[in-house]
Amino acid sequence: MSVAVVMGSKSDLEVVRGAFDVLKEFGVPCVGRVLSAHRTPVEAAEFAANAEKDGVKVIICAAGMAAHLGGVIAAHTTLPVIGIPVASAPFNGLDSLFSMVQMPPGIPVGVVTAGKAGGKNAALYAISMLALSDKVLAEKLAAFRKKQKAQVLSADEELQKELFSE
Repeated sequence: MSVAVVMGSKSDLEVVRGAFDVLKEFGVPCVGRVLSAHRTPVEAAEFAANAEKDGVKVIICAAGMAAHLGGVIAAHTTLPVIGIPVASAPFNGLDSLFSMVQMPPGIPVGVVTAGKAGGKNAALYAISMLALSDKVLAEKLAAFRKKQKAQVLSADEELQKELFSE
């Protein structure tokens, strides 16, 4: 397995589902876990401590509210950790974002887009890390970016025709 996707509760699955979809699309093996920084701290620490020997190369963590999951995981591994802030009451995800971007020096957590887009972006970020040493994955990522570019240019062409054609 190459990527672990860890969520603070199963209700975060809706946010990380995009990560699983992208990883599957790129053929990147992954595992999903529900672990809480506060309710299962020992299990979260054990998972992180064993992740590298279990074949994990990048860990994606999604959490809301106090959002310490990414930090707890990062504290127990030297693997790259990517955090996805999850919107939750009463601060609509701002608290999660602040928790993730205010990590103390020496224990970094990379942070991506909040919400559902975060799952997709976290997976693409993980893929870009893995692609540094995987030529096939690098080619898939380049093709994905080329396809995105073509879609935007096509949409622009359609807009031009719609707005300015007689």
